[in-house]
Amino acid sequence: MELILAAACCSVIVSILLKLAKAQGFDALHMIVWNYASASVLCFLWFKPDLQHVSIINTPWWLIIALGILLPSVFLCLAKSLQYAGIVKTEIAQRLSVVLSLLAAFFIFQEQFNTLKIIGIVLGVLAVLSLLFSHQQDKTGQSSTKQAMLYLALVWFGYAFIDVLLKYTTGLGVQFAVALNLMFICAFILSLAYIAMTTKTVGNRKNILAGMGLGLLNFANIALYVKAHMLLKDTPAIVFAGMNILVVVLGAFSGLIIFKEKLTPMTALGLALGLASVICLAYAISV
Repeated sequence: MELILAAACCSVIVSILLKLAKAQGFDALHMIVWNYASASVLCFLWFKPDLQHVSIINTPWWLIIALGILLPSVFLCLAKSLQYAGIVKTEIAQRLSVVLSLLAAFFIFQEQFNTLKIIGIVLGVLAVLSLLFSHQQDKTGQSSTKQAMLYLALVWFGYAFIDVLLKYTTGLGVQFAVALNLMFICAFILSLAYIAMTTKTVGNRKNILAGMGLGLLNFANIALYVKAHMLLKDTPAIVFAGMNILVVVLGAFSGLIIFKEKLTPMTALGLALGLASVICLAYAISV
């Protein structure tokens, strides 16, 4: 459980740092770019992927490039969602992307569903709808409300899309460690080229160092989560539920305590439904 708790803390700290970035004078886009530089190096050192024998012909490069574009794009949407919707709602939307991933698994990968999975998916969809609807009750400007709803939806769809593409990539025979490392490298190269062309700079020292620190936490989240799955390979439901519940709960506490976010009735309903969804899906895995 220590690994799961550490992974969840890393995930929430990434969100906290992204939310604080703009107020402290950091450029979130530049941080996101350089986060993939350190994540690429750490992925190579930790998982030791066999990149020397990567097949130029057989590797699905179009998928790797697509993921290389999606990763920083969705990460930027996460940063925007944290800014406009807050950390409580963003963490719930991010974690409930698994609902869409499971639907894709049913329709695309022909995965079988049981009753608990169906209940978990329904609860997850209701939770996200509660979060989106909660903004209609906020007394913020109409423009800010629309942006919050848009970025929450993009986070929800974006992380699910990445999960589906990654599953499809590994299903083609590309090992997880190789696919992940290639994705990080591609994301760094493409996003660096983008900011170099659009902003005529690759970032100042402050943003580069902050981004590499962000990459350390971001990769630690993945590495610790994978390690927990390896150690608890006979009980994947515990890892799945523990990670998602801890992230949502820690995210909620950090939003309420650090950023003084208000927990409206609809947001509280979304939080409760989200936790119930994760618990149902976790039990569905163990059945």
